[in-house]
Amino acid sequence: MFFAFVNAAKGKGRIGLQEQIDKSSERLMSVDALRGFTMFWIIGGDAALLRGLAKGTGSEFLNKLLVQFDHVPWEGFHAWDLVMPLFLFVVGVVMPFSLNKRLARGDSKGQLYLHVIMRVIILWILGMIAQGNLLSYDLSKLHIYCNTLQAIAAGYLIAAILILNLNIIRQMITTAGLLLLFWALMMLVPVPGHGAGVLTKEGNLAIYIDNLILGRFSDGLAYTWILSSITFAGTVMLGAMAGHLLRSRKSPAAKVLWLLIAGLGCLVLGGVWGMVFPIIKHLWTSSMVLWAGGWSFLLLALFYLVIDVLGLRKWSFGFVVIGMNAIAVYMACHVFDFKDVGNIFVGGLEKRLGQWNYFVQEATAFAVIWLILYWMYRKKTFIKI
Repeated sequence: MFFAFVNAAKGKGRIGLQEQIDKSSERLMSVDALRGFTMFWIIGGDAALLRGLAKGTGSEFLNKLLVQFDHVPWEGFHAWDLVMPLFLFVVGVVMPFSLNKRLARGDSKGQLYLHVIMRVIILWILGMIAQGNLLSYDLSKLHIYCNTLQAIAAGYLIAAILILNLNIIRQMITTAGLLLLFWALMMLVPVPGHGAGVLTKEGNLAIYIDNLILGRFSDGLAYTWILSSITFAGTVMLGAMAGHLLRSRKSPAAKVLWLLIAGLGCLVLGGVWGMVFPIIKHLWTSSMVLWAGGWSFLLLALFYLVIDVLGLRKWSFGFVVIGMNAIAVYMACHVFDFKDVGNIFVGGLEKRLGQWNYFVQEATAFAVIWLILYWMYRKKTFIKI
């Protein structure tokens, strides 16, 4: 399945990065919309809005649906567990476009590496601001590696090295190797006091390494980061494979077909592997990478088909507005409480709204965020890293 997907993306044979430059490539609205769709759930379309709607309507269906908007405690996968992997996947989708664009304009590999390193540093600092308590200026509260942006930074760095130095076939082989390496480390390396192959919250190798290296700068949660950087890269690279396909000269119908095949293939592989190496998002296990990657491929196929192939674009405009400033709004929502701003307008209605108060407050906060992003969109103000 992997090699067939590669051939569908670029044709047979060795293809260097410079040779991959497609002068006809253009920005895909579907990718911006999918990025915005991902961010929508993070900034206000999540369980907060749904809980408010469920409370206001008293809908039994919505109350049951809310289960999918909580993370599973450990093993398993809910819809809400897809948000972070999808964010990393979309980062990967864009990479073949952005790196080749820089090569096409004459940037050297050295310049590209400098750009990558600077971006990693910025993302890392933003991650510490968002959830690492950096702005508290208190070392006792500082967490060094604990945030989605830092997972993106780690995955992006490894993926950039692979894309800049390997042809597509070798990128695929190396990505598979990363997933196998993580499996081997987690299942075969013994953890002091627990042994090998232990995947409990306290006894797994990834959390042991985090505690050993990060020490008091660890966030103290069951999520793992340092060793999981291997599989963060795996998620980004799955997105990069989709990006290679979208950049190819294949017909739009063929691209949709191969995205669907890749999605279904990853779901099958992830589900089967998950029987012996469980799907655990907290650890970012290899099976989880494939399972989440499968759904990400399918969502990309859907967005690409509807928006860029069929040309049905108007419905996605709200997502595009968010997606064009994804990192900016992510940080804004971690630094500011937009509900305080929204309550300037609706806070006085609390007694009148009754059970609808929670929903109105959450919806108003989201409206404030979206209108700011819309103003930035109209002014063509796009904050990029």
